[in-house]
Amino acid sequence: MAEMSDTRSVGAPSAPAIGLEADRMRRLYRALLVPRLIEEKALLLLRQGRLSKWFSGMGQEAIAVGVAFALDPEDWILPMHRNLGVFTTRGVDLGRLFRQLFGKDGGFTSGRDRTFHFGLLEKHIVGMISHLGATVPVADGLALAAQLRGERRVAATFSGDGGTSEGDFHEAVNLAAVWKLPVLFVIENNQYGLSTPVSEQYACADLADRGIGYGIPGVVVDGNDVLAVLEAVGRAAARARAGEGPTLLEFKTFRMRGHEEASGTSYVPKQLFEEWSAKDPLLRFEQWLTARKLLEEGGRERLRAELKPMVDRLVDEALAAPDPVSSAEKELADVYTPSAVRVVDPPPSAPAVELRYVDAIKDGLREVMRRHPETVLLGQDIAEYGGVFKVTEGFVEEFGKARVRNTPIIESGALGCALGLALDGFRPMVEMQFGDFITCGFNQIVNNLAKTRYRWGASVPVVVRAPVGGGTGAGPFHSQNVEAWFTHVAGLKVVAPATPRDAKGLLTAAFEDGNPVLYLEHKLLYRSARERVAEGWYTVPLGRARVAREGAEATIVTYSVGVSWALEAAERLAAEGRRVEVLDLRTLLPWDGETVLASARKTGRVLVLHEAPTTGGFGAELAATIGREAFEWLDAPVSRLGALDTPVPFSKALEEVFSPRGRLLAAVRELLAY
Repeated sequence: MAEMSDTRSVGAPSAPAIGLEADRMRRLYRALLVPRLIEEKALLLLRQGRLSKWFSGMGQEAIAVGVAFALDPEDWILPMHRNLGVFTTRGVDLGRLFRQLFGKDGGFTSGRDRTFHFGLLEKHIVGMISHLGATVPVADGLALAAQLRGERRVAATFSGDGGTSEGDFHEAVNLAAVWKLPVLFVIENNQYGLSTPVSEQYACADLADRGIGYGIPGVVVDGNDVLAVLEAVGRAAARARAGEGPTLLEFKTFRMRGHEEASGTSYVPKQLFEEWSAKDPLLRFEQWLTARKLLEEGGRERLRAELKPMVDRLVDEALAAPDPVSSAEKELADVYTPSAVRVVDPPPSAPAVELRYVDAIKDGLREVMRRHPETVLLGQDIAEYGGVFKVTEGFVEEFGKARVRNTPIIESGALGCALGLALDGFRPMVEMQFGDFITCGFNQIVNNLAKTRYRWGASVPVVVRAPVGGGTGAGPFHSQNVEAWFTHVAGLKVVAPATPRDAKGLLTAAFEDGNPVLYLEHKLLYRSARERVAEGWYTVPLGRARVAREGAEATIVTYSVGVSWALEAAERLAAEGRRVEVLDLRTLLPWDGETVLASARKTGRVLVLHEAPTTGGFGAELAATIGREAFEWLDAPVSRLGALDTPVPFSKALEEVFSPRGRLLAAVRELLAY
């Protein structure tokens, strides 16, 4: 094999350079043959109409097998949908794997997801989702977990050439470079992103050249030479284990089949197939072994004769397996990890101190950091600077920079990193500098964090803090309320505290819950809301509303800053002899239907209030449920009041027009008069 540099090398097989014993070479050959036999079987099933879809990695097996073979069993691998060889080389149960691939009962996702969209933590494998690039930053979190524990493990994450154009790929590589994380960024450059050739995907000569811009080595490797793959991965892993950071590994290969079989290959010039057929990784390794008398005559045929019947039998058993059977109750029960929150009320004699809303959040976060040493904070400017709103000011001095970490200006990459940390036993928190910027991390929250538990059973204890809301003259990009975007997402919990006491207790509970929690803290309340808050540890259970003010004639159901507005209106109306109840939801997903409906039945009139625009707002969900479930007790139609259906304006005078606050009193009077 040619000598490799930190910049570039194209491998050629050479026994002295590898120095691997004959037995290991035979095991490597067997590892390379198993996925090829499965590929051949899958293509036969497709022709027979017994398999509907297949993402073939035929001709690319050397990369998946080589990476898995070169790494230690404790190292993490994050494969893609052409990396069957990762699963077979890691010794994943083939019977269950085939059931997974065919969507049968007994697969790893119980029929809830397809192909390799699953993880096996006991095998240190974290599978992909359909959104390319989304799992690349997850490798950063897994590598950071090893770094924080002082372990020598590495994480290898796969991407195709097309996926390297995604923002998540850039954010992940840059973050790993800055933090010197032990990550191997494995690029399978198979010349096409579905039908788009690489000449139309990027302008650089090699994708490995991008390593220079990140300040890390970029290495080009012959991806159809399994020995070159072994050497390149071995060197990159050794470098990572030594604390020298990540490596960008570009493996040149070719996709011999379509993106998936239905897409065909008519757009690919025929000469490319002829050229790359001669570089078939299995054929090349067989020739190498034969030339060195490591594969005896007839050995190839005997090994195929041993393995093929096993593959045929397991495939037939999987195809004959029943389809998954479930129920609505079972499906709903598996969306969330059972909450681990222990409801702890402060003792009646516990000392209390008057705190602002922002200080209560800081106090709760500090309690979490002290109680749970596995808690790690990620965010922009949260370390020495203490965050834009100073929630983490002083945390570096108490907890150190390893646990209070400034990220680059990224959202998606930080959220993906948090997922990796959570999968390996940490309790990460990501601070969004402003809630508006959460749009840049939308995919990670909605498709990675929220769906992981339901798809393959892994718990994801990640807290995402987001300062939201208007009233500060901050304009269209620093004032939005984002709850309606996320209350539609199964697997996520959404919290919106209105008081300092709840701000602390809901935050401590969010960290203990065991599920991804979006914690929405209102910027206007930071320094305007004050009350006495108990010192020490306590929790406020998620999913439980509170009656903020008792009443009998109407109910205002609201949350966050809307609670203070509702209490103001109720006080004004009390002077007129009207008794209005104010209900603070506290948690929006899941929301406390029992308490809301009890209040609706009690008063017979309900107004749902939120600061966000009315159309499509979370209030529509509340109003629809109340209108149906409490219909017999209602004396008036359920009312909704939200902001104007415009972006949040910058001028405070215009924001007063936008906000529902000035229209609230009239809306309640109208409801009472119905």
